[in-house]
Amino acid sequence: MPKILVIDDDEHQRLLYQEELEMEGYDVVLAVSGQEAVELVADQPIDCVVLDIAMPGMDGIETLGKILDINRQLPVILHTAYSSYKDDFMTWAAEAYVIKSSDLTGLKEHIKEALEESQSADSEAQA
Repeated sequence: MPKILVIDDDEHQRLLYQEELEMEGYDVVLAVSGQEAVELVADQPIDCVVLDIAMPGMDGIETLGKILDINRQLPVILHTAYSSYKDDFMTWAAEAYVIKSSDLTGLKEHIKEALEESQSADSEAQA
């Protein structure tokens, strides 16, 4: 079962993502801050990250850089209410940039695609 790390400072968003993603068959780990997320990525195997950008303290863009410093192959999906961050070149390192919506279908599709691409890359590296 793939492990998805969800980072969002909004408790309601985290719980919604957890419920929806667990119904899709994922093991979901939650983090409330960028610092907590970086520690989780360093301490345990994570298959995909869903990352909010606008958070107090370490924002999502800084968190993205620190996560990719730990594991450059880890797919990170930026999931934010703000389209303006898309112009920040640091966000280009993410697997996908998804605008938040009450309908999580798009987010789920990006997660599935990211996991499939990651598995395909792992298979090619082992061959």
